[in-house]
Amino acid sequence: MPIYTSIEDLRRHYVRRTPKMFYDYAESGSWTEQTFRENTSDFQHIHLKQRVAVDMSGRSTRSSMIGEDVAMPVALAPVGLTGMQSADGEIKTARAAEKFGVPFTLSTMSICSIEDVAEHTTQPFWFQVYTLKDDDFMRRLFERAKAANCSAVVVTVDLQVLGQRHKDLKNGLSAPPKLTAKSIANMATKIPWGLEMLKTKRRSFGNIVGHAKGVTDPSSLSAWTAEAFDVSLDWKRIAQFKEWWGGKLIVKGIMTPEDARCAVEIGADAIIVSNHGGRQLDGAMSSIRMLPSIMDEVGNEIEVHLDSGIRSGQDVLKALALGAKGTYIGRAFTYGLGAAGEEGVTKALQIIHKELDTTMALCGETDVSRLGPHNLYVPNGFADPTVKL
Repeated sequence: MPIYTSIEDLRRHYVRRTPKMFYDYAESGSWTEQTFRENTSDFQHIHLKQRVAVDMSGRSTRSSMIGEDVAMPVALAPVGLTGMQSADGEIKTARAAEKFGVPFTLSTMSICSIEDVAEHTTQPFWFQVYTLKDDDFMRRLFERAKAANCSAVVVTVDLQVLGQRHKDLKNGLSAPPKLTAKSIANMATKIPWGLEMLKTKRRSFGNIVGHAKGVTDPSSLSAWTAEAFDVSLDWKRIAQFKEWWGGKLIVKGIMTPEDARCAVEIGADAIIVSNHGGRQLDGAMSSIRMLPSIMDEVGNEIEVHLDSGIRSGQDVLKALALGAKGTYIGRAFTYGLGAAGEEGVTKALQIIHKELDTTMALCGETDVSRLGPHNLYVPNGFADPTVKL
């Protein structure tokens, strides 16, 4: 394996190895991509407070998320089409997460099915669901997740209407993908990727094809997808999902204190401050800038996690110091997966962990549980959406 010292190293290898349509799918946002960019750049406005002459021995990044022990408070976010970044990608990612000791979240729009991942892992994983109209399909989805021993569901609430992603439209990236002469020509140049894909039987949406009514093959998937999402979603519907599931439920896509309060009121076990990685409402605030006001509203009542924009262990530390109990990486592990398969995901986790551990030490802390605002220099107005940084 090449020497990777940063997540950016993995990204550079990933872009060389993976077909353009799948790289663009991961590395893009909606419309002008303002929110996509600011998710990462806003972390740079927060500076760290260095401490010296502190005993840095015996450090620990161990923590818990929704009551589950984790090697560090970093979960792998649900990412659709992971199995097209690398053959059997969801299985590879889940195995890497299990070995490292962090949660893996399987997307409903995965290539490998819930059953595929359960068959190739030994520990419970989390399952992400969209808010779909088909009650029968949703109930069976929850039952399949229970049968697979999933320990939590993550309900994504910010995808009732799809934000336009220009690159996906131009590349023909849809469900299923519409291959063009240009995309086929590009895939032909990605020989290692292509050889791996030829060896696997998993090339469609494993949780949907053969399970959703009328979706018997990839060709019938497009019509189902166009009608599946529930534009009438409200908090009563989310509470209904919690009742059907009967286990731990995390609400993903919270970006205001008001919505955080609603999640508390329906009995969610945790919320994820997330703008879908800048892929939905372009022009929305970055997740890290919204975290403080959400913590002020509900931080003492519910477990608050943060997603969108994390590319380093320093980013993880900043989110934790601002009050998040856990964080998520999506693009960071996808870079690793596309660059080097399961080993690449492991490498991404190792890089994040080393950066978190070293940065924590240089901030004078030996345990992630003791991180707080005292470790940061936060500019005035950072948590005020009306202030331009």
